[in-house]
Amino acid sequence: MTALRQRKGSKGKEQPPGAECQPQQANCCTDHHAEKVLHGDWSWGSIVWTSVGWSVSVGLGLLCCIYVATLHENDLWFSNIKEVEREISFRTECGLYYSYYKQMLQAPSIQEGLSDLIHDNLTESKRTINLLQRMNIYQEVFLSVLYRLLPIQSYLEPVYFYIYTVFSLQAVYVIALYLTAWLLSGSWLAGALTGVWYILNRVDTTRVEFTISLRENWSLPFLALQVTAITCYLRPQLTALQQKVMVWLMYVTTFCFCLTWQFNQFILLVQALIIYTLDCIDFLTTTQVTTLYLVQVCGLLSVWLLQFCNPMILGSLVLSFIVAALFIRHCQSGLKTGSLMARLGKLLLHTAMVLLLTFTINYLAKKVLQLRSDEHIFKFIKSKLALGQTRDFDASLYLCEEAFGLLPLDTLERLAGTLLLYPYILTLLLLSGMLVVSALQNLRAKGGSAEERKGAEGRVVALRPDVAYNVLHTLFYGLLAFSTMRMKYIWTGHMCAVAAYGVCGTELWTPLLTTVRCNSKVLLRLVRYAVPLAMIACLYYKFWPKLMEEVSELREFYDPDTVELMTWISTKTPKGAVFAGSMQLLAGVKLCTGRVLTNHPHYEDKDLRERTRQVYQVYARQSPEDVHEILRAVGADYVVLENSICYERRHRRGCRLRDLLDLANGHIMDGPGENDPDLVPASHPRFCEAIKTDPADYTTLFTRTFQNKTFHVYRVKKKRKKSAKTLSEPSATQ
Repeated sequence: MTALRQRKGSKGKEQPPGAECQPQQANCCTDHHAEKVLHGDWSWGSIVWTSVGWSVSVGLGLLCCIYVATLHENDLWFSNIKEVEREISFRTECGLYYSYYKQMLQAPSIQEGLSDLIHDNLTESKRTINLLQRMNIYQEVFLSVLYRLLPIQSYLEPVYFYIYTVFSLQAVYVIALYLTAWLLSGSWLAGALTGVWYILNRVDTTRVEFTISLRENWSLPFLALQVTAITCYLRPQLTALQQKVMVWLMYVTTFCFCLTWQFNQFILLVQALIIYTLDCIDFLTTTQVTTLYLVQVCGLLSVWLLQFCNPMILGSLVLSFIVAALFIRHCQSGLKTGSLMARLGKLLLHTAMVLLLTFTINYLAKKVLQLRSDEHIFKFIKSKLALGQTRDFDASLYLCEEAFGLLPLDTLERLAGTLLLYPYILTLLLLSGMLVVSALQNLRAKGGSAEERKGAEGRVVALRPDVAYNVLHTLFYGLLAFSTMRMKYIWTGHMCAVAAYGVCGTELWTPLLTTVRCNSKVLLRLVRYAVPLAMIACLYYKFWPKLMEEVSELREFYDPDTVELMTWISTKTPKGAVFAGSMQLLAGVKLCTGRVLTNHPHYEDKDLRERTRQVYQVYARQSPEDVHEILRAVGADYVVLENSICYERRHRRGCRLRDLLDLANGHIMDGPGENDPDLVPASHPRFCEAIKTDPADYTTLFTRTFQNKTFHVYRVKKKRKKSAKTLSEPSATQ
């Protein structure tokens, strides 16, 4: 619906195996100026070099923030369009989330605003729900309170305060990735290369400029900060005070991440699997493993309390897994003893027991809590893994969206074009090999004869725990990104840090220089500084003109049909009117008009999913009587029909919304193509098409009140009798 048109006139810690630095390791011979300052070396050289590194990180963060803000302004001409157009630009669920920020600001007081959110009867008709429990909207609440308290109302509009905050988080994201690369490599040039790559690969690292309110844009910066804190926590030679500071930083960032995204439990589950893997192959101490698990648990339980004991958190798979992993680990005291083969056998048995106990605990928790809110996600995963075909409407909605499909190959082509993919692959292959060798050394060192243990002291390869964590992090989230395209934004940012570590670290250059017999400290340092600088210069030469051209291209928001619809609803319908329609459109109706909705895009509720499927029968082959009964049951006064859905061509046959409804109803799909043998022809025409011809059996139940090229709005009559006196309606817009 929304279009962009060219604007006129423009163009002391317990050490796990591998944690100690061996004298022969090159990465232990490099001078880490930040570490020197950290450990009390206040020489002028260290202070200046570290200060320059921090300054570059802030500069790159601000550059990214300004870059995405400029793109947003230039794409929409945001500063020049009307307020209703600005609100329409918050697409789909983004509009729903932003509406609560707007609602809090319009409330007479903060207390009344919070009360309205806790006892909300506008988001779902005929229901009163606690929005702070159901949705992750504390960030909107916090910003609205902050805007009220700060003396900025006279010169900064609420919408700008909101979007600038989100864009500022992109600066935080870049700084977090920068610090991770710096910690891994010991050189802030790695951080600089990370920031440059993140900005140049904007298409694949973020979509914040056109999905501002999306939950991931709030949460991923905190996830990146958490990874930075974990990387620092796992470094050797931290003092007790530094460890405590890192633990608190991990908790705070985990808490913020969980508070701002409803899918936090699934992301943390992958992270818990990484911790479990590192524990199994002896890269982490018992204290580190327990601490990392408890940080996740405390973060989730803190959010559980703030969300009024949201049962989805207690019933999450990650909590069940952590409980199972800690319990089985405590019970199996002899897990890390014996020969290599014995240990591998024990690990297989240990993993099987953990998984069995995890699913048992999760099943019992969901039974006790009567939790069914997240079952659509597991149906989607089941279908994604080809464990069975499904006609389930909710799972099919996800499966048919491009964002939930496999990662397109052109993504890799774009990443290769910015010189990111090749060093990443080389680094990943090398570090993965080192991880495997190191893991085998760890497993062998803890068991067998005294000779084997003695031989393990002179390690051929010793990978630091912080490096091992980041290797598994990029591997696990990379697999997640390849399986589900939407998850690539978790992977690609960290990918920049790993690739930069490969370019600026020693693991890649030491064996290469050794091969050509030129391995000296001076040459190693020269290569580690010269190569990243040369790459940054090359990227600047190649992409800076393109960036300048991109930020100078001016467009304008253009969606007159939606503007006309929202204006009509605001001026011609009662304030308490209830609207039915597609989830995406109704989010905009809520934001622009404040009217009551029957359904909305926040899909993590079983009853709401069923209601949405029922409301969507307006696009199925149903009788007018059945559709009228459904709409009246949910309290709808008006229903909005969209031509873009009724005559959809964006998706292939079998994935159009009308096809999904036909399959769920057991009806044959439209158009040429095969149908399953158990499908039957529908006995009624498609409702959204038939009603536009104004047959008598439709006009007795529905009255057209508005129409334009894109939308048709019908009032749902409360009485079916033809003699019933009807209220006068605004004439349809032609």
